[in-house]
Amino acid sequence: MSLYHPTVARLTYRGLLGRRRALILFALPALLLVISAAVRVLVGADDQTATNVLGGFALATMVPLIGVIAGTGAIGPEIDDGSVVYLLAKPVKRSTIIFTKLVVAIGVTVVFSAVPTLIAGFVLNGNSQQIAVAYALAAAVASVAYSAIFLFLGTVTRHAVVAGLVYALVWEALFGSLIPGARTLSVRQWALALAQKVGGEGAITAEVSLPLAVTLLAGFTVAATYYAGRKLRSLTLAGEE
Repeated sequence: MSLYHPTVARLTYRGLLGRRRALILFALPALLLVISAAVRVLVGADDQTATNVLGGFALATMVPLIGVIAGTGAIGPEIDDGSVVYLLAKPVKRSTIIFTKLVVAIGVTVVFSAVPTLIAGFVLNGNSQQIAVAYALAAAVASVAYSAIFLFLGTVTRHAVVAGLVYALVWEALFGSLIPGARTLSVRQWALALAQKVGGEGAITAEVSLPLAVTLLAGFTVAATYYAGRKLRSLTLAGEE
């Protein structure tokens, strides 16, 4: 049986792209592009400025926020309102449900974060030193990990959005910038390791080595997806009891 279920995907897309979430999903990339255009007009093409905008706003703020919206929104509302019971009653494997929702969450996060980041990079400095491409790839990689982590949070707590925001804004943005040890457990730093490899010499710096970053990205993504599937199976058992 395929791990991807088109009907589950269609329903998930419909839920994620509803009016309220769509406004937020479009607002953040639009803000990035407006900021980038304004900076280009005021400052001109400057590599350091491009790095500051793409690293400081796009990767550090926009990508995790969109990840929270897409990851938790892929399943959290169905659990909260009880409609997940109807989905679980269908002859579809729980692993297929989770994997399909993860694919949808990743797709939405990449489209609304990595693509605008690439465009913003070209606006800021015309992709000098591969900065636009590097940060777009970092945003895409981070989208995978964020989607898995926040999808998992959506299965274990009714306050997944709050928990996701705490992780994204407090742990990643605050502790990750102030406490050296916390940077090792930062999705942003893992993604920056890839950006550093792709970007020009000295253009981008990361606190984590690339091999460690790839290992942690893969490990956390797989673990979050696995435990989300286990939690969904436990919900089925609870419903049957």
